[in-house]
Amino acid sequence: MNHQFPLITAHSGSMNTMDHTLHSVQTGLELGADVVEEDVRVTKDGIPVLAHDDEWTTVDSLKLFISQTTYEDLRELQFKFNQGEHRETVRICRLEEMLPLIQASGKVVNLDLKVDESIEPVAALVRQYGMSEQVFLSGCERDRAMLAQQSNPEMRKLLNTDTSLFRTLPYRKAMVQTFEDALAASCFGININHSIVRQELMDYAASLGLPIFVWTVNEVELMRQFADMGAASITTRNVAALVQLKQERLSERL
Repeated sequence: MNHQFPLITAHSGSMNTMDHTLHSVQTGLELGADVVEEDVRVTKDGIPVLAHDDEWTTVDSLKLFISQTTYEDLRELQFKFNQGEHRETVRICRLEEMLPLIQASGKVVNLDLKVDESIEPVAALVRQYGMSEQVFLSGCERDRAMLAQQSNPEMRKLLNTDTSLFRTLPYRKAMVQTFEDALAASCFGININHSIVRQELMDYAASLGLPIFVWTVNEVELMRQFADMGAASITTRNVAALVQLKQERLSERL
């Protein structure tokens, strides 16, 4: 089928950069990603920061929890960060440091919310920067999506698929439940682990007008597969390969 090529979403830490850093964000943008994905948590005093996990370890081997520590106490600390072959030290990065980069680029950011408490401060920053068209939320399974809809209905959001549904229910029943939850929470699409996706799901999504955002796809053959299936976005750490595939597809059409 002749689908439009998916949006290229740069996963945090793409191309062997460190997760949750401005370098990672800049790398994705410079390589030609349409969307940059980042995880968000909030400090004890409600400051949104880029982080997947709550627990971080300083270079002095002190364990801290973002949710239990104020940003003022975190801001000057250096943390150990082990990622693949990387052994680096990083500092906690505020969401507010990243948003101007996205704003200036004209691209879009996917903010993967890790806690309910992040909804309100994230929405406040988006309003402050006037970036409602450049930001959408993910990390929202049914309850968090409903909470976001109730408190900040103007924020665009994806429903994160509850993988346990697909482990415990027949595939079609889990699929239908997922889309019902998305519509109930006014989500504009579905964010889903690529291993769950079948053509049946893609066809059902198309019938409802809900785009499918697949994550995290790093192998070129899988990229081709999901592009052919009609995915609206492919999230990847291997941004360069997906950009190259897009260029190849465009050349084939000339």
